[in-house]
Amino acid sequence: MEVPILKQGLYLIASIQSALTDADLSALREALIERVGKYRARGVIVDVTALDVMDSFAVRTLRDIAHMARLRGAETVIVGIQPEVAFAMVQLGLTLKGVSTALDLEEGLAYLDRQGQERLERVRGRVTRG
Repeated sequence: MEVPILKQGLYLIASIQSALTDADLSALREALIERVGKYRARGVIVDVTALDVMDSFAVRTLRDIAHMARLRGAETVIVGIQPEVAFAMVQLGLTLKGVSTALDLEEGLAYLDRQGQERLERVRGRVTRG
């Protein structure tokens, strides 16, 4: 099942609507990373609100997406992790270490906006000192 990827300004938004196979997750990873470069995206949001379970491959793939996107210049935020999913992840020792998360899409967008503003301020600071 293909996951729709929407472009919203400088951001890409992938909304996972149902459980995905490992092949689907791998295809999502490849599509997102390719589109980060194609659209010069500064942020990626992966919305997992509809998921009621995440296995170790899904968690690892989300972590890989975030790290690969960062290497391409984009921040990633995972949004919508349900309470029971979070509980199960902790119980199973599955972590999204180094990956930003937010409660929902609105908070994810606000986070990326703040990150973009901070990046801009750092660049301006280097230019004025430089």
